[in-house]
Amino acid sequence: MPDPHEHSAAPGPAIALMARLAGVIPTLQTERLRLRPPRLSDFAVYADIALSPRGRFLLEAPDREAAWYDFMNMVACWLMRGHGLWTVERKQDGAAVGFVLIGFEPGDHEPELGYMFAAEAEGRGYATEAARAAKVYAFHTLGFSTLVSTIDHDNAASFRVARRLGGVRDREAEAAHNNEIAVMRYRADDDA
Repeated sequence: MPDPHEHSAAPGPAIALMARLAGVIPTLQTERLRLRPPRLSDFAVYADIALSPRGRFLLEAPDREAAWYDFMNMVACWLMRGHGLWTVERKQDGAAVGFVLIGFEPGDHEPELGYMFAAEAEGRGYATEAARAAKVYAFHTLGFSTLVSTIDHDNAASFRVARRLGGVRDREAEAAHNNEIAVMRYRADDDA
């Protein structure tokens, strides 16, 4: 059962402040999708993904509390780094179908392009479409020259998305991670 803190913000001035802060996070549009600031109500979708079999690549200790802290960490990146997690919703019905982020978590050596989607959203090209929009934002708005996606060696679906985005294996970066993960690199020069 979800905890009360997952569903509502503190009343009064805190809600107004939350709305102002969320208004600063950019909303990106693609043909079918909207990448928007996360809301507390999005945590249910995040937790469903993180605690499903597809979430085995996300959390070391897959439980609701770990998912909560991961979600909040990704959202907080906006305040600390000027980039972070977007909720991806379908334009046609406003349903949240996944998340993309430009993150820089503990253990990361450089900014990462990440993506995670609900099972029912798989096979529709949403991950590629949303991650491409985030990648363009990182290169053209934030001025990054490179991004990586760090991918578990067994995550074939993420490799497919990374390749569609123009990612190339970076064996040197993998060695810096003791070859525990695969690293797919994107360069702004290749995306011009």
